[in-house]
Amino acid sequence: MNKEITTKWNTRYSTAQGEATACYALREFTHLLPKEGTALDLACGRGGNALLLARHGLQTQAWDLSSVAIEQLQTIAEEQELNIQASVHDVEQEPLPANSFDVIVVSYFLERTLAAGLMSALKPDGLLFYETFISEKPEGVGPSNPDYLLGENELLRLFSDLHVLAYREEGLIGDVEQGQRNVAILVAQKRI
Repeated sequence: MNKEITTKWNTRYSTAQGEATACYALREFTHLLPKEGTALDLACGRGGNALLLARHGLQTQAWDLSSVAIEQLQTIAEEQELNIQASVHDVEQEPLPANSFDVIVVSYFLERTLAAGLMSALKPDGLLFYETFISEKPEGVGPSNPDYLLGENELLRLFSDLHVLAYREEGLIGDVEQGQRNVAILVAQKRI
């Protein structure tokens, strides 16, 4: 694990307040979730996605580099009696197990080399909810490092083997004060 990155996120999460919320893609398309099954909140941070998934009735795993975030999430899960197994994982070093999850959620984390592994980790008919930053966004919003910004329709290309159920990438068209301007949102299914 990269100690510098782990320290950065541990520091950030140690001062975080309130309960985390799920990403827009998952909140907007909750109705597509299966009634039962297994889910993964990858690079979960404080676990807003994991909490929604578990409340929906899914057996949920939540992985992150930050031990601080994982401890906070595990405490909330235990207090609320939610089926969440939170653990420290470096997904770049530990491959995802194939055909393991009915649902995978990734929000605000981009490691392009993981796309094939994410698709492989989905069970047949499994769903991927992905939301992260794009390069065509209002100034001063989100990260500036191009390594963490998707190009135009890049999310569609990365997951082109999946069946698209919903896609949104608004960029700078029209009234940039409304809508989801700094992210691309994908909901897709693994069909065999």
